[in-house]
Amino acid sequence: MLLETLLPLGKVDPGLRAPEVPLDLASIGREARLLEEIGYEGLVVEETKDDPFILMALAAQATQRLRIGTSVAIAFPRSPTVTAMSAWTLAKLSHGRFTLGLGSQVRAHIERRYGLPWSPAGPWMRDYVNAVRAVWNHWQTGAPLDVKSDHYTINLMVPLFNPGPIEHPDIPIHVAAVNSVMCRMAGEVADGIRVHPVCTPSYIAEVMLPAVRAGAARAGRSLEQFQVCMKPLVASAATEEELVRKVRDVRARISFYASTPQYRAAFAHHGLGDLADKLKLLSRAQRWEEMPQHIDDDVLHSFVTIGTYDQIAQKLIERFGEVVTHCEFSIAVKTDADKELLRDLARTIQSRSLDPVRKTILGATA
Repeated sequence: MLLETLLPLGKVDPGLRAPEVPLDLASIGREARLLEEIGYEGLVVEETKDDPFILMALAAQATQRLRIGTSVAIAFPRSPTVTAMSAWTLAKLSHGRFTLGLGSQVRAHIERRYGLPWSPAGPWMRDYVNAVRAVWNHWQTGAPLDVKSDHYTINLMVPLFNPGPIEHPDIPIHVAAVNSVMCRMAGEVADGIRVHPVCTPSYIAEVMLPAVRAGAARAGRSLEQFQVCMKPLVASAATEEELVRKVRDVRARISFYASTPQYRAAFAHHGLGDLADKLKLLSRAQRWEEMPQHIDDDVLHSFVTIGTYDQIAQKLIERFGEVVTHCEFSIAVKTDADKELLRDLARTIQSRSLDPVRKTILGATA
């Protein structure tokens, strides 16, 4: 598996509680260089409290080899042309190291946070990705720009607003996915999926990837280079004593995700649909602190990789080595010893061959 990470290093979003360490914008270049030195494959940033494209520009400027990407940027509030330009600029700045990760966001946020009318996410995202690629193709080759779909009509690009060809125009697009509809769409038009943390290895292998293959077959596309990227639910610490608090926080995070209807399928796959329904009602009643107590140890271990730092690398390999090409994981680096520990963890995890996951993605038998 290849390693990516969010920032700050060691970031774990506990779901119901505020993050321990806020992101320091001034540290992005420094931490990106550290990751490059350690040997990480990539640095990604999610769109929550800061503009992901600006953050990736800071990382691109500070590094030479580290891949960068959005994990994810919210697509629908942005015009495809606006997103196309942000990605084009980052591809130029990074000399081809940028991956555009896009997410749909749930209906309530599209309507009430962004003020847009809702449309089913799968077809909308298909039109969006195709529109972004059409704009890129026009800039790179001069091919006519004539996007006509249910969601977009784009056919105007005057010279003043045309940035023209770049050295690395083949920008990968990844799509955030949980349900089979989005996975099927990703197989049709995307280069990878960004798997939600609630997706277990069996759910990825038995639900998500068959849908990806169905979409690729429908579009006549190859999945030879398709990527499956994931920030798994992890509880890890230096000692067993410190691990207790991490486990407490991750119970809260699972309960939060289980309460979200859009993620119910991942829980129902494990026979936990009733639990998800119960937590949804508690969430609507804003009874947040009651929710984690419904996550028993069986549920906890079904969704979370738990271990001390001397255990966690092997546990991640064993759990995700056959279903994930890119894994998001890091630890906080405060001392030289922490730096060497993270280097060792990265070396161990990235020593895992991608051959097993390639076979899984393609549906090949061993």
